[in-house]
Amino acid sequence: MILVTGGAGFIGSNFIQHWISASDEEVLNLDKLTYAGNLLNLDNLENVKQYKFIQGDILDGELIQNILQEYKPRAIINFAAESHVDRSIHGPKNFILTNILGAYELLEASKYYWQNLEGKRKDKFRFLHISTDEVYGSLSKADPSFTENNQYKPNSPYSASKASSDHLVRAYFKTYGLPVLTTNCSNNYGPFQFPEKLIPLVINNIFQKKDIPVYGNGLQIRDWLYVVDHCKAIQCVLENGELGEIYNVGGMNEKKNIEVVSEICMLMDKKNYYPSSSSAKQLITHVQDRPGHDTRYAIDNSKILNKLKWTPEENFESGIEKTIKWYFDNKDWVHSVMSGEYREWIAKQYPGNQ
Repeated sequence: MILVTGGAGFIGSNFIQHWISASDEEVLNLDKLTYAGNLLNLDNLENVKQYKFIQGDILDGELIQNILQEYKPRAIINFAAESHVDRSIHGPKNFILTNILGAYELLEASKYYWQNLEGKRKDKFRFLHISTDEVYGSLSKADPSFTENNQYKPNSPYSASKASSDHLVRAYFKTYGLPVLTTNCSNNYGPFQFPEKLIPLVINNIFQKKDIPVYGNGLQIRDWLYVVDHCKAIQCVLENGELGEIYNVGGMNEKKNIEVVSEICMLMDKKNYYPSSSSAKQLITHVQDRPGHDTRYAIDNSKILNKLKWTPEENFESGIEKTIKWYFDNKDWVHSVMSGEYREWIAKQYPGNQ
């Protein structure tokens, strides 16, 4: 069995769906079910014996210890995190608690569990920590892409909290020998992404004929990674990664935010998803930039490509077409997650965009 923390969230639920389809090994999902955790993401697995869910918080060290002792997983994959930069600017405390203290509780319980394993079970145990390229800070247009050797320079409470958790993971490897692995990914997109993030926000606003808010001039550059490609990379690192190593995972799709928005508009026009005779581009509205907005993120994939032979299968055009179709086919899911809390968040972050 493997234990997945944060498995009801966007990337975690996609990983569990991928794991169930690609492996016959059991998976246990531990999730607190915050606003971004949604069991509807895994509704099709409700009666699958290979899958089990436990509601719980990684801050609860005693719960984690009990789970490890009862289920005896051979690996832990930690997705559990507060992950939205904008929310971290308005309320950093939850990010400090979950991303730092939660990681500590998980590492402590894992260390104790691993130290008491014997033989092959101890040798094969892995702790895989899922992190972000935002820990490296911001790049100029001329800078080379982030490698695993880049200095950490986080610029938001979110990225600072993730950087802290990365350092804790490294420390538990160096100090205690805990068999850890870390992945730092670029911006993910795809099915089940909470609609506060850029791509699902744009798609759903077009469906609803609402303004599309773009921060500042929209020239910030991100590398975009289709979430299923990311899930396959995580499985690859879990199975073949070298202990203590970091692997950057990117989609090799650098684009300006305004280019992303424009391409979604054009594709939705082409597919007649925008219910109007004019272009969806008319919905684009530039809003005040957020504080400390990083200029550019870019991932150098060389290490995972060369050493583990992983490569993304989707380019941005194929991935975004699949993503748009998924949101079109799953409007009930979108409606279910757009709760009062989500509407309150949008009203606070984008005044007038209601």
